[in-house]
Amino acid sequence: MKFSNIIIGIGLIILGLIFLSENFGYVEFDFGQIWPVFVILGGVGFWLGFLQDRKNYGLIMPATILTVYGLLFLYCSYDGWYNMQYLWPWFMIGPGIGFFFMYSFGEKDRGLLVPAGILSGIGLLFLFRHTGLLRYWPVILIIVGLVLILKHYRGENKKNENL
Repeated sequence: MKFSNIIIGIGLIILGLIFLSENFGYVEFDFGQIWPVFVILGGVGFWLGFLQDRKNYGLIMPATILTVYGLLFLYCSYDGWYNMQYLWPWFMIGPGIGFFFMYSFGEKDRGLLVPAGILSGIGLLFLFRHTGLLRYWPVILIIVGLVLILKHYRGENKKNENL
């Protein structure tokens, strides 16, 4: 018997006991607030599947997406769904993180870094738009420009030294 079957079995028993105890009035909980925990548990299940067989790094993407979205939904279920007007960029950031994790834990395919950077970058831009930090984004352009100019002059100096 696989170890994952034992974990799933224990999880089902715990869930059954919780729901049964609610039916008899021993425990009260609002399913409308805790349902995101099941999304997070789905993500944890995929992570456990990956950790059991590291060659199957394709499990990292659904693991990351379910975990990130589950945490987002859990936050909104307790603090209010009106927050989604500001937090929706996490729907782009989640897969971006997933691609980065697939690169980090997988076969180091550099092609995964492109969607990771694009999705995470655009998502973070939209997320920071609401914080006031985005008004300083031109500073990033200035820094990148200075770095490129300095690289150019360093390259020219090395060429002149070699002559």
